[in-house]
Amino acid sequence: MNQLPILLVDDEQGIRTVLSITLEENGHRVDTAADVDSALEIFREKRHPIVITDIKMPGKSGIDLLRLVKKESPETEVIMITGHGDMELAVQSLQNKAFDFISKPINDDVLYFALQRAQERIFMSRELEAHTRNLEELVDIKSAQLVEAERKVAACQLFEGLTSSLDSFAHNLDNLNVFNQMPLFVSIHNVDMDVVTVNEHYRKKLGNLVGRDSWSMFEGLELGPRDCPVAQTLKTGEPYKGNYVVRCVNDNLHGVLVNTIPIMATDSGVELVLEFMVDLNEAEELREELRTTRHKFEQLFDQSPCYLTVQDRDYVIESANDRYKRHFGDFGGCKCFEKLMHRQHVCKECPLEKTFQDGESHQMETVITDRKGGKVNVLIWSAPIRDASGEIVQAIEMITDITQIRRLQDRLTSLGLLLGTTAHGIKGLLTGIDGAIYRLGSGIEKENFERIEDGFNDLQFLTDRVKQTVLDILYYAKKRELNWKEIDAGQFTLDLYSSFAAKAKMQDITLDLDMGAVLGTFQVDKSILASALGNIIENAIDACAAQPGDRRVTLKVTGNKEAVVFRVTDEGVGMDAETRDKLFTLFFSSKGSSGTGIGLFVANEIVGQHGGMIVVESEPGEGSVFTVTIPRVIKVEL
Repeated sequence: MNQLPILLVDDEQGIRTVLSITLEENGHRVDTAADVDSALEIFREKRHPIVITDIKMPGKSGIDLLRLVKKESPETEVIMITGHGDMELAVQSLQNKAFDFISKPINDDVLYFALQRAQERIFMSRELEAHTRNLEELVDIKSAQLVEAERKVAACQLFEGLTSSLDSFAHNLDNLNVFNQMPLFVSIHNVDMDVVTVNEHYRKKLGNLVGRDSWSMFEGLELGPRDCPVAQTLKTGEPYKGNYVVRCVNDNLHGVLVNTIPIMATDSGVELVLEFMVDLNEAEELREELRTTRHKFEQLFDQSPCYLTVQDRDYVIESANDRYKRHFGDFGGCKCFEKLMHRQHVCKECPLEKTFQDGESHQMETVITDRKGGKVNVLIWSAPIRDASGEIVQAIEMITDITQIRRLQDRLTSLGLLLGTTAHGIKGLLTGIDGAIYRLGSGIEKENFERIEDGFNDLQFLTDRVKQTVLDILYYAKKRELNWKEIDAGQFTLDLYSSFAAKAKMQDITLDLDMGAVLGTFQVDKSILASALGNIIENAIDACAAQPGDRRVTLKVTGNKEAVVFRVTDEGVGMDAETRDKLFTLFFSSKGSSGTGIGLFVANEIVGQHGGMIVVESEPGEGSVFTVTIPRVIKVEL
């Protein structure tokens, strides 16, 4: 792979020098700048495909440079250099379409890996754009040739009306210049059925047959001369049309459409016959070339490593490749944002919308759901498709699966991002504990037993919330082997209900229990599974608390031969399709600043580790139903 040129921006001379040496040793041409303004001057002159910039610099920051570069050149990939404590800025840079970020001190392997992925994406985008452009041009050329061939057939009909104007031409047979420019076989025959003269195209393809018999160029005439076109016209005195086969000078046989027109003398009837032949093989060859070109285009379209669709200006999917149909569904004739994004309107940062507006390529990173319900991190690119006049009539959308890349990045940065995200939540809980302790102390001082009880309840609730948050952090930070034990499902349910009944009551929410008489046993890690189900119940309570009036949460537990099923139903605010799709995504929260975005993610991981699954049913304003199925026995691979 050819190494692409790089613009390196850092306010520290030492870092610029060391990184320049490393990058140049790897084959890159490197330009450097110490601040954003000078970097922009260099970038506008040379348009580097890759920019590496420090995220913190005096004056304008690396994020300012990122925004300006992406505005002027969306296809340029920007890699951010971050230091310790810059995680919030790193997240902000990703939101502004940075390709990646690497931390100081810079590891050469990490830097090389980031550059390699950036180059691969740039090359793949360029190659696909070039293939698309070349194939479109080839299809246009072949289509024009096919139209020209069909015009040849139509031209024969026009010559039938030339009989009256050719009388004078019969006396000057050598003047065939008017026909020499025609892509037809033109010849003139006398009443003795001899070829008198031919045009240049006839001479090149069929040979100089002047003086030969009028039927000598035809193959397979059953009645010999009586069956040739000239004989038909001499016999009737009328124009004649028919399909024949002729032998070319290279001995190839071509099908032709023959038209003959009688040239009438004043007294003696037909004096000459004008014959036009259209080569049908040429038209068929052009059609075959067009079919082959379209087939190649379809193969490239279907075998592309991306998910591809072609959409019109109304965002209706007109075609999709096989990879797209297998993973997301056949949405032909449907609007992309309705079927793929589960929205009622165009996405806020839709790259196709921008492409239709400015005719440029754009990109967007998001999470979508495949046809099996799996969450897929994707990078979406758009490119315009223009007609012959240059107008944008369609756009192609290219979707790349970057789920594995994002999972690797999540694992590398999870602890820092996790602690930063939950810091405010834990601080608020600790503040609440201080308030509960104050109420408890005040109640003891005034011997107010109701106040003492409220203080104990608040303290217990907040302590449990802190405990749950810490358990979520520990589970995600380091996966551990489950402590499998066979336990009674009924007693497990009662313990789980008891843990949350008081919490629900404190928020004026009724928690109901609907449990089968005999649930049997199942093999689980009791504490971990209780934590997962607790997250779901707690979310249901919070959803009801956001609604006015009396609200209920119901925990229904049933059992069958294979599994134990926990069904949590709430009368809360409900969720739309987009929220349901992202519900189990790390750091996604529908609670705003009051949620950490890890509880349901961890719950889904734990249930999956138990071999189970979670199904969510919800509509806005209609509440939600979480159904958790846990197998009674799971085979653990050692």
